[in-house]
Amino acid sequence: MKKKISFVLNGETVHVEIEPHLTLLRVLRENLGRTGTKEGCGMGDCGACTVLLDGAAINSCIFPAIEADGREILTIEGLADAQGNLHPLQKAFVEHGAIQCGFCTPGMVLSAKALLDENPHPTEEEIRRAIAGNLCRCTGYAQIVEAIKAVGSTR
Repeated sequence: MKKKISFVLNGETVHVEIEPHLTLLRVLRENLGRTGTKEGCGMGDCGACTVLLDGAAINSCIFPAIEADGREILTIEGLADAQGNLHPLQKAFVEHGAIQCGFCTPGMVLSAKALLDENPHPTEEEIRRAIAGNLCRCTGYAQIVEAIKAVGSTR
């Protein structure tokens, strides 16, 4: 039996009718067309599906969509401003070469945003701890850490 839920997605209220067993990742990608959120492992281990739920980084591939009802969700599509200007983290990832294939990037950027919103000037250790749940097979993490550090130092 389908259930109607509503939540704020990237600043706009959305209403969707879903099967109760669906994950937030499925609803975002298949029902709402937000394909920036990626599925990697499907088990909450790789971080490719990371979104912000009420400001906290979560793995949307294991989060029941029904629990998003009444909450606020931010995906990578919601980071740029209305004019299409990139968020400072997105700019820093580009400038520091922190993007290779790009598959992990949305989750990595959102994990970094959650960290910087809570701690505007993190240490390298705090950055590494915050992105520990996001796997990258291309960059070796050095450029990612440098990009996050650069944004943290300007806040």
